Amino acid sequence: MEGLTRQVGAFAASVRRERIPDSCIEGARIGIADCVGVMLAGVHEAAPRIVAAQVAGHAGADSAPQIPAGRMLPVADAALVNGVAAHVLDYDDVALAGHPSVALVPAILAEGWALGRSGADMLTAYVAGYETWALLDALEPGSLHELGFHPTAVLGTVGAAAACASLHRLSADQAAHAVAISASLAGGMVANFGSMTKSLQVGRAAQSGVTAARLAKAGYTASLDVLEHRTGFMRAHSPSREPDLAARDYRLGSDWRLPDSGVHVKRYPICYATHRSIDAMLELVESHAIEPDDVTGIHVQTGDTQLLMLRNAFPQTGLEAKFSMQFAMAAAIVAKRVGLAELTDEFVRRDDVRALMKRVRCTTTTERVQGWDQPFAPFDRVSVVLASGAQLHSRQVERPKGSWQRRLGEDELRAKFIDCATRSFDSETSGALFEQLWSLDALASVRDLRVLSESATQQPAHV
Repeated sequence: MEGLTRQVGAFAASVRRERIPDSCIEGARIGIADCVGVMLAGVHEAAPRIVAAQVAGHAGADSAPQIPAGRMLPVADAALVNGVAAHVLDYDDVALAGHPSVALVPAILAEGWALGRSGADMLTAYVAGYETWALLDALEPGSLHELGFHPTAVLGTVGAAAACASLHRLSADQAAHAVAISASLAGGMVANFGSMTKSLQVGRAAQSGVTAARLAKAGYTASLDVLEHRTGFMRAHSPSREPDLAARDYRLGSDWRLPDSGVHVKRYPICYATHRSIDAMLELVESHAIEPDDVTGIHVQTGDTQLLMLRNAFPQTGLEAKFSMQFAMAAAIVAKRVGLAELTDEFVRRDDVRALMKRVRCTTTTERVQGWDQPFAPFDRVSVVLASGAQLHSRQVERPKGSWQRRLGEDELRAKFIDCATRSFDSETSGALFEQLWSLDALASVRDLRVLSESATQQPAHV
């Protein structure tokens, strides 16, 4: 029986659109659409602009655009720049203890553009990458966060390589080499959460997936047991030190994981570890008409791994605030929402916001939720102490709205997309692009997507 690395390669090489269950395609379609929308909102941030300035344009046919500007770049660099833009707001979807779409979609868009692939090819590549990532995640009982690794930057790199192997239509051996090469390109640290480098780590995952597949296609080789070897990828990144690597048929392409794990769409542009608590606080604020001056204390019950990610108890900037439970609670009370408008340096530094942040106390549990792909506590709960002495207690929130278990409808997904995309396009273009993404199976070519500004010049397709 072939080992894990070769099985992943064989799956990436053989997966076909017609054999993928509709439930997988639904998740892929949601993930791709949401990621493109968030990318169009993030392009104006400093991080992607700085990264874009470091890469040179490329006028050749084998290139892909910086979205939405249309500047043509080497394919791997396009994946990098667009990946940073898609993750810089931390508004992209989550699953598998990471952010699957933002590692996969920028790579798929860039490589799909260069190769002239169809919307169906994009969906197939997404599923190839997601299923690879989901299998590796399932084989490790521990949480990569606890070892200091950023799962998106680690597992996402291998997933992006599998996705690109599918787009290139590599042979099973070539795809296995692509996966093996990507194992040595993976990396990223939790300690860089709340800084520009978190989005860089994700952009690099997309970039490395493109690079690995292209190297393998050109004949570059790697160890074809690198995932399962005793000094290989899975053990090197194992917080438990006991990944489940018993030799067997891993049933990729038979036992589909995406229908169970899905994608969790974010309603708030802030670390997902806060979302259940935000839901709880906003429910209290609405039902009890809470105002900032009413509040003398806030208590959040959450998980220890969640708080490990939320490293900024007293943030100074909008970027730092994305990883702060204290800020999330203060913003929910002051603004009655936690949206893009609140994730600014000016709002974070407001006196009323800072005063409320000081009143937040968090307690944690080591208990983990069962039957969910997030390393979270079984629930979050929020309590508020009022100046009157009254205490308000939220319900126990087990799944946030937007999670795969509590999905947003098409209209809700469209509304988020248009809110994001209109930071780059007008409403008509934004709506038309959403419809294209929602109907990817009918898209003849990635190049037909309306992701570029009207002034952008498209280069001839290279197939």
